[in-house]
Amino acid sequence: MASRALHITQSVFSNICRFLLALVFLFSGISKAIDPHGTEYKIGDYLASFGLSGYFPDFFPLILGMILAVVEFYVGLCLLFGMNRRIASWASLLIMCVMTPLTLYIAVTDSVTDCGCFGDILVLTNWQTFAKNIILLLAAIVLFRWHHYKVVRLIGQNTQWLISLYGLVFIFLLEVFCLYFLPVADFTVYRNGTNVLQGMEIPEGAEAPEFESIFVMEKNGVKKEFTLENYPDSTWNYVETITTQTKKGYIPPIHDFVLQDVATGEEKTQELLGREGFTFLLVAYNLSKAEQGAFDQINELYDYCLKNSYDFVALTASDEDAIAKWKYETGAVYPFWNADGTMLKTLVRSNPGLVLMKNGTIINKWSRNDLPTEDLTDRLEQLPIDRSDETQESRLGALVILFLVMPLLLIMLLDRVWAGFKWIGKLRKRSKIANLLKKRKNEKENRSRKLEDE
Repeated sequence: MASRALHITQSVFSNICRFLLALVFLFSGISKAIDPHGTEYKIGDYLASFGLSGYFPDFFPLILGMILAVVEFYVGLCLLFGMNRRIASWASLLIMCVMTPLTLYIAVTDSVTDCGCFGDILVLTNWQTFAKNIILLLAAIVLFRWHHYKVVRLIGQNTQWLISLYGLVFIFLLEVFCLYFLPVADFTVYRNGTNVLQGMEIPEGAEAPEFESIFVMEKNGVKKEFTLENYPDSTWNYVETITTQTKKGYIPPIHDFVLQDVATGEEKTQELLGREGFTFLLVAYNLSKAEQGAFDQINELYDYCLKNSYDFVALTASDEDAIAKWKYETGAVYPFWNADGTMLKTLVRSNPGLVLMKNGTIINKWSRNDLPTEDLTDRLEQLPIDRSDETQESRLGALVILFLVMPLLLIMLLDRVWAGFKWIGKLRKRSKIANLLKKRKNEKENRSRKLEDE
């Protein structure tokens, strides 16, 4: 009796651990898949913290991030449905054995601001991430030890290949779609509907932090750092902007939105945020790596802005040589403003990308592969172009339910219906066999009685 109770306890506990790991892995995989570039940037931060950036090609963080999203999602799927139990338990334990000490190192050194486990959907501190991984590691150890104790299957063994195939196709196509266009749901501080000026405000009574923007400039092969107070003349070439916090305090969601005119060195942040009407921002954090196929469409957009008296500005973290090369190759005559590269990567997940602001509020964004040149058939005031009222949580929830949950539930339903038919068939077969045996037994008894009567 005691052995049976222990077995039930182990079964229940292993299934609890299995579902906990499944939900976390699925959530983590989807979070990474909807924002491939965000995952790419975070992996780049990890490599930089270990001094390994120069050992890998530029595309490595993106490919690694996409593979990691697929692996996490598939392991979560297997754990949820009870498929490939041994492989899934091994994989979950291996992942947690790698991630737990890694996040401990990050928490101790504070070399990365956050782990990026769940993208921008759920941002945890480094110590919160380490605590979470300790719990998941213990759950993975329990599952690895007891995965053979009646882990409940939610799908038949002969149908699990269909769940695996659909899950892998779903997560891969989701990654490709969000990579080619923009994330289907934006959880960054620069999502549609964000008023940038309000995002920079400090609540009343809160102590304001202080930040310092250092401009790295180059002249005659010599690099030197400047501030706005001693910004040099045009003979110096811009290299990058480094924003550092010099005093602790409440950090507003948006704290690194600093713009500077490349031609004059003037600070342009307040000018942009105070503008009334529409402003198009062409965002390219690195002009040297920007997709060149969009040149003609960008020029058409600029012509459209000139015709309709809208503002058009390019934001970049590139130096003046890269800007000059861009102007030469594209014929660009629109103004260029410098900004922090990390901020520009967050502003729009495309290089280049397009952002539309109205009265300091972000109302729409486009990828380089989806620029709205064909849609601008009238003035912006007459077009349904404002997407600032969209709820990102609703968009993501609708996506997951419509394209993931519903098909998987349908597969499960068909599997259970098929299993029910097979069960009924087995019952009928057993009934026929039982009736046949009974009939033969009766015939045998009748023959025996007949022989006795003779």
